[in-house]
Amino acid sequence: MKIFIDTADIDEIREACSWGIVDGATTNPSLIKQAVDKRFGRVSMEDYIKEILKTVPGPVSLEVIALSAGEMVEQARLLYEKFSPYGEVVIKIPVNPSMGLEKNDFDGLKAVRKLSEEGIPTNVTLVMTPEQALLAAKAGATYVSPFAGRVDDYIRSRLGVGFKKEDYFDYELLNKIAEEKFRMAVRGRGESVSELYMNEPIRRFFTVSRDNGILSGVDLVRSILTIFRNYGFKTQVIASSMRNARQVREVAELGVHVATLPFYVIKEMIQHPKTLEGIRRFTEDTVPPYEQIFRGRV
Repeated sequence: MKIFIDTADIDEIREACSWGIVDGATTNPSLIKQAVDKRFGRVSMEDYIKEILKTVPGPVSLEVIALSAGEMVEQARLLYEKFSPYGEVVIKIPVNPSMGLEKNDFDGLKAVRKLSEEGIPTNVTLVMTPEQALLAAKAGATYVSPFAGRVDDYIRSRLGVGFKKEDYFDYELLNKIAEEKFRMAVRGRGESVSELYMNEPIRRFFTVSRDNGILSGVDLVRSILTIFRNYGFKTQVIASSMRNARQVREVAELGVHVATLPFYVIKEMIQHPKTLEGIRRFTEDTVPPYEQIFRGRV
């Protein structure tokens, strides 16, 4: 699995790259603006983007801001021409740029198709369903980015479950709760299968605890990978909006191509209390004769 760092902070990017585990980066205009603002006018946004590209040893996703197909293509060309001399540029295109107006629902896919024909790599973002990912792959996307963390947030919000952004969503526990609630709801009832199937409170709970059959953000990634493998799509899946190390492990177990991770999640992945305990014991167990080997002494 490749790891892309999800940040525009050049200091975080440099440090993470120094660890030898970063394969690329994803950014967005807001993150870039925040990073540039911290430098109080000492660097322009264009020069800052160039520095990111020169630092990252792999693809860097840069985002268009237009919502129509024609304008997205023009902005993508500009970004690609301006910044590709400094690194490996990938253009982020929203899967559906509509603000509720049906007429431009497919403009993101139109832009992806045109850019694909021109050889400009794309990263289709804001993917929340396997269906969206399937359409993006058929349009020729280089990458699709299912937003796993946001799907977890959406399901938990619908259930009224309190959470912090970095909390792990225990969807297995939720499934057990759903099964128990179902058993309690049907215990002792005399309805037929048809009546139970149409029971509104039962159906409502199972609907709310899933997003159109998707159990979690990790389940979303699993479904997309299954579809892509079924049909041999070359489009790579970037597990995005990752919130914690356990979520990263679970998408890695699925065989996802890429996970794009905030700096704090990468740091969380290296930590465990027993590792800390072990290194302290290693230090305590060091004996002077062995230590002298490293000092060049006999």
